[in-house]
Amino acid sequence: MADHGHSASDIPQMDYREHERTYQGFIHFSEVGTAACLAIVAALAVGGTKHAWGIAIIGTLLTLVATGIGIASKSIGWRAPAVPLVLMLLALLLVSAPH
Repeated sequence: MADHGHSASDIPQMDYREHERTYQGFIHFSEVGTAACLAIVAALAVGGTKHAWGIAIIGTLLTLVATGIGIASKSIGWRAPAVPLVLMLLALLLVSAPH
């Protein structure tokens, strides 16, 4: 094998604290993003099946705002976009399609 001139003392130590912080950030973003995607899918379902595109647009805008809040606040997290998700699921159940 070729010797690249590296020794064990050349390799920097792993920064476990930074690694853990990055991992927690990834998990946080994944949770909030999943809830936001579900809320947008529910809004599209309201618009597509109930032909209530106004409600779907409002739900999408609420989801965008709630996602920003959820990403900014680790204590709220995925619960922020879960609120528009629940509202869109209720709209899906309660809004009657035009005949």
